[in-house]
Amino acid sequence: MARKGLLDSVTSTQTDGSSASARADYARKGASRAMLLSLEELASSSERLLEGEAIVSLDPGLVDASSVVDRTEIEDEDYRALVSAIERDGQSTPVLVRPHPQAAGRYMIVFGRRRLKAARDLRIPVRAVVKLLDDTASLVAQGQENSARADLSFIERSLFAQKIVALGHPKDVAKAALTVDDTLLSRMLSVAEGVPAAVISALSPAKGVGRDRWEELKKLVLVPKQREAVISLVQSREFLDQPLDQRFNQLLRLLTRRQQKKPSAAGPMWSSPDGGVEVKMGTKGKAVSLAVSSKHGKPAFGLWLTDNLDELYRTFQAAQQPGD
Repeated sequence: MARKGLLDSVTSTQTDGSSASARADYARKGASRAMLLSLEELASSSERLLEGEAIVSLDPGLVDASSVVDRTEIEDEDYRALVSAIERDGQSTPVLVRPHPQAAGRYMIVFGRRRLKAARDLRIPVRAVVKLLDDTASLVAQGQENSARADLSFIERSLFAQKIVALGHPKDVAKAALTVDDTLLSRMLSVAEGVPAAVISALSPAKGVGRDRWEELKKLVLVPKQREAVISLVQSREFLDQPLDQRFNQLLRLLTRRQQKKPSAAGPMWSSPDGGVEVKMGTKGKAVSLAVSSKHGKPAFGLWLTDNLDELYRTFQAAQQPGD
């Protein structure tokens, strides 16, 4: 299948509402002109190459992983179906590789990692297009290909963006690769950095779980003690024995229930027999606070307490037993 229009979503000048216009404006300004020209040329020549002009057969063992992995490695039903299809009908769509920048005679995958893995598992050559690309062009092409197929989950896309930035690339490269604006990229990076890596690993790829629920989870694990408890939970055998596609929802429900059951910080409450005055007590370390309220709107009892603290303390001391 040709990769026609590989970069249309980034470089198109047509508008489809304010969002599309903003993305097109960003692409023209944010990424360098040289990079965009290189990628436009990639899209054009890939179409010709995939039609059969220069497709080669490579030993899968000569192809190394990308510098940034964009997909959680799991052998799910989709992958098994892909392997069966290639075994039965052959590999219809070539992968894209580039010459390895440090190892002569070797290559690095740009996109088509699952097809490459299938060829490796089947012990057959992989059909590939070889294209000379630098790191930036390779990452943008990799992201654009996966965005076009729309089969990566929100957290996989977020981790992809995080790794691009962590390697020192400008955020414009991540935005071009994922076809997102500043706001969405910021939210992606916030989730990828805010949710502990152990939790993400236990839940990924979390197909069907979108940005809102990941942000909800991020808020629930911000508290240090809660964070430690969640990490311990997701690494337990009991949790990992659950089906992968059910883990996210179960964890979110558990954390939400815990938050709802959290005791009130106000502490114990005392009410006068006539119900006119209430006293709420709070504790924090060695400190105790009292909040006195009156249903009649008059702070008389609170003022009386303040005026009689000396007498009340003497009464307290007299009531103490030796050693208290």
